[in-house]
Amino acid sequence: MSKTIGVIPARFASTRFPGKPLFKIAGRPLLEWVIRGAKEAQTLSELIVATDHEGIAKLCEQLGVKVMMTDSDLPSGSDRVWAAIKDLDCDAVVNIQGDEPLLKGELIDALVKGFYASSNQAEMATLIKPIDPIEIKNPNVVKAVVNKNNEALYFSRLPIPYTRLNPEGKIEGCWQHLGLYVYKKSFLKEFCITPPCILERCESLEQLRALWLGAKIKTIRVDYQCMGVDTPEDVLKVEPLLKMMS
Repeated sequence: MSKTIGVIPARFASTRFPGKPLFKIAGRPLLEWVIRGAKEAQTLSELIVATDHEGIAKLCEQLGVKVMMTDSDLPSGSDRVWAAIKDLDCDAVVNIQGDEPLLKGELIDALVKGFYASSNQAEMATLIKPIDPIEIKNPNVVKAVVNKNNEALYFSRLPIPYTRLNPEGKIEGCWQHLGLYVYKKSFLKEFCITPPCILERCESLEQLRALWLGAKIKTIRVDYQCMGVDTPEDVLKVEPLLKMMS
């Protein structure tokens, strides 16, 4: 296996949920749940938390995880990931979302193994899962469509593809996108030095910048109960599940 580093970008300030990484859910800070899940992965050579906050850094040190301090003004999690690994020796890097407390190491392993197993290796890979029909019109659930090689064609917050056959029911060919990525290190650099494109600005989805650049994004199909924490209200939904796990 090539050398792959996992990075959890953890910015303290959040528009919808300030201080989210340190907010306690089921007795542990949100970020601790993510770290515990990521540590289970067998495919990572190293795990790093990239942050701008001393309190987050202190938590990571207590948990035995390497910390890289990064600029608070970085525009995105991907930029924070690049800042953390740009001077490190690796072939690829996994961007691990810091607000997915249900994360399991096997999910990271499925992504990394699928990425390297590709006969025509893509510049990056991500995860998709079957979409629940009730989420089709939810703009907070990102949809994906793929080609015959399981490479992403497009991502959108709208229902895609539109179908005239059954417009109110299940959309065939529509997948739910899960925001876990692995990049070739060389491509992550290109991605981060490129300004956001028009598609990305319209949809507020940075993976569209990669497609705009002409990159191939391999999609790996998984069956996973994802539940990100974007707002304080989301805590009420995920806490019972975490209590069952602990």
